[in-house]
Amino acid sequence: MSPPPHVIVLFGATGDLAERELFPALYRLAAADRMPADYALIGSGRHSPGSDDDFRRTVGDGLRETVDDIDDDVLSDLLGRISFQTSDADDGSDLSATVREARQGLGEDAKTLIYLSVPPAAMESMIGMLDREKLTDGARVVIEKPFGTDLKTSRALTEALDGVVADDQIFRIDHFLGKEAVQNILALRFADGLIGPAWHRDHVTSVQIDIPEELTVEGRGSFYESTGCFRDMISTHLCQVLGVIAMERPERLDAESMHARKAEVFDALRPLDPQRVVFGQYEGYRDEEDVDDDSDVETFVALEAYVDTDRWRDVPFYLRTGKSMGATRHTVTLTFGDQRGQLILELGDNPEIGMELTVKQPGPGHELTTVRLNADVAGTPMEAYERLLYDVMRGDQTLFTSAQEIDRLWQVCQTVLDEPPTPIPYAKGSWGPDEAVELPGGDGWRLPDD
Repeated sequence: MSPPPHVIVLFGATGDLAERELFPALYRLAAADRMPADYALIGSGRHSPGSDDDFRRTVGDGLRETVDDIDDDVLSDLLGRISFQTSDADDGSDLSATVREARQGLGEDAKTLIYLSVPPAAMESMIGMLDREKLTDGARVVIEKPFGTDLKTSRALTEALDGVVADDQIFRIDHFLGKEAVQNILALRFADGLIGPAWHRDHVTSVQIDIPEELTVEGRGSFYESTGCFRDMISTHLCQVLGVIAMERPERLDAESMHARKAEVFDALRPLDPQRVVFGQYEGYRDEEDVDDDSDVETFVALEAYVDTDRWRDVPFYLRTGKSMGATRHTVTLTFGDQRGQLILELGDNPEIGMELTVKQPGPGHELTTVRLNADVAGTPMEAYERLLYDVMRGDQTLFTSAQEIDRLWQVCQTVLDEPPTPIPYAKGSWGPDEAVELPGGDGWRLPDD
């Protein structure tokens, strides 16, 4: 069933996220016939990209670069629905008029979706503008992470939102939750009679969540200077994956049950110990565009965390992520028992499930060895942003985060923000500083070529 008619307002429409993720997601939804039968897409920002035709050409050129085997008919229809209207936190009157006109053209059943892809520092003032112009009346509002930059600013953002929109109108997006492979963790845990019972501290000796990236900050120097890797990745993506791994079975697969179960995990997550956190900065970061010559911003984080529930007490969770590292991976590794058998979940674009089992080595002796079993997850999954945008249009908050979760995660992370480790230099293409490589002790990190 297609969503109802929509006016989609995209703030930050000329930015990096829109080009790399949002417009490709909207194109894929259109190609799969999942967009509303009728809709209008209004880009907005402080600076005009030129005429509407100029904006359409820019979007079209970007889509041809990022989407394989593009369908010209689908692309033409999408571009024909796009326009641009300037606005800022001080003045949104022209945008408001454009949205009203678009809604009238779509009929009385039309909905409004507002996507705020703006920096954290600009979020509150933009919400104030939307309220003054009554753009949020009945609208669904998508908020991009990071949700503030610390506990204080996160709470201020929540307060600003609460004064303008109801909770069921707010969609706090973390695209890792939209990954098919992350959702598959739930199926593996709760629908598989073999794996599920072993998902427990009686069997699991450690859990690793490893999200290294080969890319540098690549023109996002100003963003990283204001945010850093810890705020960008740990308090959001990696902790949300941890929540899915560690949660108890939800009563139902709906927003209320999922948010409640993840909130239980985060309530039991110990405040992070800065002594068990390693910050790094890749060599050459200070030479990047828009980066201070003496910057002490971290581009790498590795840490140890604990979830004090009956299921996970005393089991270490090791989280690692960073830029300019040895490979790009999205890997969860559970290590089992004294013989170090492992379950490996690849959460990237080509999801895989792997197991390492201890067996007897062939021959007359009794030596042990390990064998690796791999299984590809068949099918063509929806891309994360594609799935999440579709859910917003349907009003489904199941794969989004709640204010309660976010507040608790900032509490857990605030200990590190109050006493941040000094970033240690690491070579490009490496696995981070030696101190981080040694963090898991004897278990070590599972590397891609293991």
